[in-house]
Order: sequence, then structure tokens, then C-alpha cells
Amino acid sequence: MRALLLAAGMGCRLRPLTDSTPKCLVPIHGRPLLDYWLDLVFEGGIERALINTHWLSGQVEAHVAASPWHSRIDLVHEDELRGTGGTVLANRAWFRNDASLVAHADNLTDFDVRGLIEAHRTRPAGHVITMLGFRTDDPSSCGILELDRHNTVVAFHEKAEKPPGNLANGAVYIFEPEVVDDMAMLGKAKVDLSTEVIPNYLGRILCVETHGYHRDIGSPASLLRAHIEFSQGSRKDREHKRAEARAEPLKTVRR
Repeated sequence: MRALLLAAGMGCRLRPLTDSTPKCLVPIHGRPLLDYWLDLVFEGGIERALINTHWLSGQVEAHVAASPWHSRIDLVHEDELRGTGGTVLANRAWFRNDASLVAHADNLTDFDVRGLIEAHRTRPAGHVITMLGFRTDDPSSCGILELDRHNTVVAFHEKAEKPPGNLANGAVYIFEPEVVDDMAMLGKAKVDLSTEVIPNYLGRILCVETHGYHRDIGSPASLLRAHIEFSQGSRKDREHKRAEARAEPLKTVRR
């Protein structure tokens, strides 16, 4: 499977930090955000990744050239941002008409890539999208999901004032080729996945909730929380610590 990492955002809310640093290279614990993503997808079984660039693209290109993963990365520059779905459309030939992973790479995450791919492989009949879900502490700022008992997305509330829950769209998807074909039928160069694509597939999207870390680092407050909350070390180390915490027996008070 191939993966498109959407990394061209300007990070306006993080200024002045992003006046001189691309958002995808903003450091967390001394490592650029993009490096976490590259380790995540390639260690998770992704064959090749495409990264789109725009703001301060020269820095991103130089960083990728120095990456240990550089031989498996392709870059595409956008003089004008195309929107999340527009970038998918503009590079549809790169996906080779196969199921492909598309991710907003401005989130800090350590979700289980292999698990998401396996869930898509065994998805219910008729489903053409598998979506990562996560529990948010700020539901009104996210796209909130409603699921049926089979974990199919049946309703989607994009940044609603009073959303019905806290299970949010993690902006990581696996699309079947027909989804990209349907995007092309919109007849637009600029397309937004959250507002113009995802709502069209209610009842045909499988949601896989991550038990790992997932946070948008697009504001100074969120970036600070990521530094505080996100433990250093490998994804496997974090998974092991979470598993230990879930397995730890409840302590009883002796009288």
C-alpha cells in the first residue's frame, strides 16, 4: 500500500514559529513532526509515500533528502494549495488504482498502521473507506462521528457547537479507488475531504478507533500539550506502557 502524507499546510496559527519553519517540520521533543510520520508509516508496512509541499518547500525537500527513508519518498510541489481532496485527485495516477492511505500529517499520532490496513482488508461488504477515529478533549473543534454497532459511520458532525460525543475523525483514511473516481466526478480542482467527500459515504465507512496518542498540533496550546503528553521513545514502547496500564489490576483498599 502507498500513502499520501498531506504536509503542505502553512500553520498560520503557529506563527511566528511557522514564519521560518514549515509546519510539518515543527519539532516535538527535538524531532520534526514529519519524522514521526515517516517512521510510523514505513515501519507499519507502507511501501512508498508521497508528500506534498508548498510553504517553505525547500526546507522540506532538503529534510527528506537527508532522511533514511528518502529512497521510498516522492515529493510533489503545489504552487497553490489544492485542498486535501484536490491533492488526492492531482496525484491519482501515483496511487496506481489501488487502495491507498491518505493522512493529514499535521497531527501527532502513533496509531497502529498495520492494524488499520488489516481492518480495511477485512471490512464489511459495501464499505469503501476505513477511517481512523480518536477520542478528543475538544469535540467542538473536530468532526465528530456517530457509529452503529458494527462501527460503521452513520453520521458526521463537522465542528458542531454541541456535538453528540467525543469520537472524532482522525483524518487518516484508506480509500478504495472508486472514492477517488467519485471525487473526480465533482469536476473541481480544489476539494475538501471533510466537507465534500466524507459525508457522501455515510453507511459505507468503517471506523477504527485508535488507543494510541492523537492530537492536532496546529495551535500553540496544542503544541505545548503534545510536548507534555507525548512520551519519548518508540511507538512500541508507548504501546507497551499502555498495555501495561490497561492490564494493571484494580487496587483494593484493605480494612
